[in-house]
Amino acid sequence: MPRASRAPGVHRLDPQFSEEPPSQEELLLAAAYVSDAQYNRNVPFETSPQAIRLYYVYNHWTMRAATYFFIGVDLSLALFEDPALFSLPFLATSVAEVLCLTAFFGRLVHFAKVTPQRVFWKDTKNICIMVTIALTLADLIIYGSLEAVHIHGVRWSRALRPVFLINLPESRQIRRAFRSIRNTLPDIFYVFFLFMFSVLVFSLMALKLFGNRSLKTAEGSPYFENILEIAFELYVLVTTANSPDVMMPAYDLNSWNSLYFITYIIINTYIFMSVFLAVVYNNYRKHLKNEIRKLAYLKRHKMIEAFNILKVKVGTEFVVTEDVWKRLAKVVVPDISSSHLELLLRISDEGQKGHVDKTNFLRLADLLNIQVVTINIRRHPLEAWLPRVYQSSASLLVQKMVRHRIFVWVYDVIIIINAIFIAQEGSISYSEWLFLSLYVIEILLKLYTYEPRAYFGRKQFWNWFDTLIILAALVATVANATIQSAKTYNSQQILDIVLILRILRLLRIIISIQRFRVIVTTLINIGPTMLTFGGLVFVVYYVFAIIGMELFHGKVQFFDPDSTAPEALVCGNPALRDSAFARDRYCKNNFNDLAAAFVVLMELTVVNQWHILAGGFALVTHQAAKLYFILFHVVVVILIVNIFIAFILEAFFVAYSLEKSEVETAIEKKIQELGVGVQEEEVQDGKLNDNMDAKAGGFSGHDEDNKRKTLKGLYFRIASKKYKTVDTLLQLMFESEIAPEDEGPSLDEILNFSPSDIYPKNPNFENSA
Repeated sequence: MPRASRAPGVHRLDPQFSEEPPSQEELLLAAAYVSDAQYNRNVPFETSPQAIRLYYVYNHWTMRAATYFFIGVDLSLALFEDPALFSLPFLATSVAEVLCLTAFFGRLVHFAKVTPQRVFWKDTKNICIMVTIALTLADLIIYGSLEAVHIHGVRWSRALRPVFLINLPESRQIRRAFRSIRNTLPDIFYVFFLFMFSVLVFSLMALKLFGNRSLKTAEGSPYFENILEIAFELYVLVTTANSPDVMMPAYDLNSWNSLYFITYIIINTYIFMSVFLAVVYNNYRKHLKNEIRKLAYLKRHKMIEAFNILKVKVGTEFVVTEDVWKRLAKVVVPDISSSHLELLLRISDEGQKGHVDKTNFLRLADLLNIQVVTINIRRHPLEAWLPRVYQSSASLLVQKMVRHRIFVWVYDVIIIINAIFIAQEGSISYSEWLFLSLYVIEILLKLYTYEPRAYFGRKQFWNWFDTLIILAALVATVANATIQSAKTYNSQQILDIVLILRILRLLRIIISIQRFRVIVTTLINIGPTMLTFGGLVFVVYYVFAIIGMELFHGKVQFFDPDSTAPEALVCGNPALRDSAFARDRYCKNNFNDLAAAFVVLMELTVVNQWHILAGGFALVTHQAAKLYFILFHVVVVILIVNIFIAFILEAFFVAYSLEKSEVETAIEKKIQELGVGVQEEEVQDGKLNDNMDAKAGGFSGHDEDNKRKTLKGLYFRIASKKYKTVDTLLQLMFESEIAPEDEGPSLDEILNFSPSDIYPKNPNFENSA
């Protein structure tokens, strides 16, 4: 039906300029564009009604959760396959894997139904998934056939399982991390070539200097007489794992020989490793800027598409009417509250004209991404039950004292004193009653001063944390005092753990110091994105673990420390006799199951003693096995760790600039201008009533009074001004440089952006990124 409130001069922007409101199909299509912009999804999809509905199903959280479930099951099968941590029959694991492959194929078919066919078949990740499914099925058939005739085969396709984690559309962040590595490889290759050339030159020098001196290592082996062994030892020296052991025979011969090793370490450890970091960091910044630029323009493109679907003409301006805007927001975020929707509309509809112009419409995705807390103004229950007592001069004095900053400082000092007492042996039992009493009094005073439901609000983490820790300590202390007679029970251990947790309150003191705030903000910002790097490292670990299990499983055995078996001294393999591997009791560092393999890879990442591990597995297999460990060091320590360091540096620089410049989005500023925002820094320990009283004058005029009545005492504040990821902040900074009327390049140009492009020129973003 046509809208009854259609303003004069309003026209639908279609060929007939229809007066009809947008159809449900048009609304769903526009909402799909807005949702993609909100979550930075880059999925080209068909615009037919059936494809749009399939696209909504495709993006539903249950579908994504099911996909991750099957990915987790597929990856965890290595725990149950030979060599297994928990052994299961081949039939059980193969059936589970076929089910997972079926789920992945179904997800791929679903994706093919919503995206254009030409785009689907040009997408490399779709081809990778299909090829991996085919190879895995072929490997399953071949391996199963060999097992049926009692011939042991190799499950080589297990190393391909992370392909599903990387290439399914849900894992776009991990794919971006791999793209950073892929884009960095060409530049880092030249540095690595020079580095290896330097190692080989120094290896030849060492062969000539020390090869004919009849020197012996501490184990009695020939010293620097084989060029390959020399190259390996010098490569290990770059990691400093065998320093100064590798130098000692030559140093004992002549002190001047130390100059050779010092020169080598300066050139290869300090100069080349620093150049590696510089190259990785420079490329990371360059490709990050390109990614952010692409995401920003794709989001702008999606929002313009949504606007063009819904826009009507009012006078000479194209706009989206208020009721259509509300319907759109409800489709994108079905569970949004009416008060929250009213707030967003007030931000978007400047001047309360009954419609939203293009500039404000393009902000909708950002508007929905800002987490806004709805605060309901309530009176304290005691004020309603005992108004005369609660409003008495003595009561008001108590409330004023609790609200004062000195009250917080006093309890900060008490926390520090409590931490000192905890550190003192034998001084906890009696003093803890005093501290617990003080903490209970603190909570009671705050509950007396602040409205309880506000004090224990959903976002009041520290209030919940303090209360739960104090209650746990109180319960443990009472339990310890009442059951002291039970000789077999020692509740003091539980109490000690609870008391240690109390020290976490010191974080509040650290955050209150201005100079520490940048570091804390950086840690908060990099938290979610560290999951991406965690996924990246997991993928690399998984591939190397599977390969290591195939190469080395059963070669090293672990025996109980009390075992008297002769094999225990050589880790079950005579090849390890008199080796540093066996002498250092590294028998449990093996590849006999997935969990043990991950532990070994973690030890290799830490680098210390990695050459002992490499040497041990080379002894039980072949000297060429050292290439496996060198390759792992190159991929993880030199490449991935340096990318992670580059990310940490970028996160710190951005967080520092944010702290100094106090960057705010236009939306955050608008919330504050409307007078319905509560500054986050002011909201501490449940100080909600005070802040909202201070903001009560934000609504003015007859229209504003009507709005206050509509909101029924609800106020809003931004849940957090600390951006979840550095990428998000950089994208917002980049978007701030795009003029509202700039529709940007075409979709094909956006998708083909390269880091070498100079378009668009953006000095502010350049300085930041």
